[in-house]
Amino acid sequence: MHFDHEVFFNEVRNDPFPETLSQSQVSGMEVMLTAWEKHRGDDQDVRFLAYEFATAFHETGATMQPIEEWGKGSGHSYGEIDPETGQAYYGRGLVQLTHRENYARADHELNALFGIMVGMEWDASKALNPRVATGVMFLGMEQGWFTARKLEDYFNEVDDDPVNARQIVNGNDDDVLIASYHQSFLFALGKAETEASKKPTGLVIVNLQAPPGITVQVHLNGEQLPTV
Repeated sequence: MHFDHEVFFNEVRNDPFPETLSQSQVSGMEVMLTAWEKHRGDDQDVRFLAYEFATAFHETGATMQPIEEWGKGSGHSYGEIDPETGQAYYGRGLVQLTHRENYARADHELNALFGIMVGMEWDASKALNPRVATGVMFLGMEQGWFTARKLEDYFNEVDDDPVNARQIVNGNDDDVLIASYHQSFLFALGKAETEASKKPTGLVIVNLQAPPGITVQVHLNGEQLPTV
């Protein structure tokens, strides 16, 4: 599954974003689109990606960049420095990853599935890398890392439930609002996928060797190419 990225950005610029996109927002979403096309697009429901976009939009305050938890875990056990690693495992990412065991699990899963060697357990700040944060969000929401609920529980052949899908991350807070973001991203992805399917793909390489003194003219789609 591939998308016309220009079409996607044109659509989301109008909804859910307020008419403009910063380069940082574009860069963050490019990471997500490219990761999906490379690793998830052939075997996953596009509704998954739309809800992941909606979740990132909500969790990051529409920045579409990984963020640190407000307060850095103050008052929680995961905000304390681990005596072995020297790290505090407060929330970081597009979806907030907390606790040492979850950082370690993310290291293992990203390496096993994507071949990405991260080392977040020993340097928690690596969870703020956009590519890493995207992988954590994709796998965490697909496999149920955060609440044991996962995307396929709400998006399958029978169910299409973006409201209760919020339970994948955090109960039902702002569930209707996030469901509206999901619909906006789903529309943009659908249009971008349709436009991408209209474009020819593939590469044709033709090697021509003419005898001395012979000029070769090459026409592509009815137009003559420059003679070299």
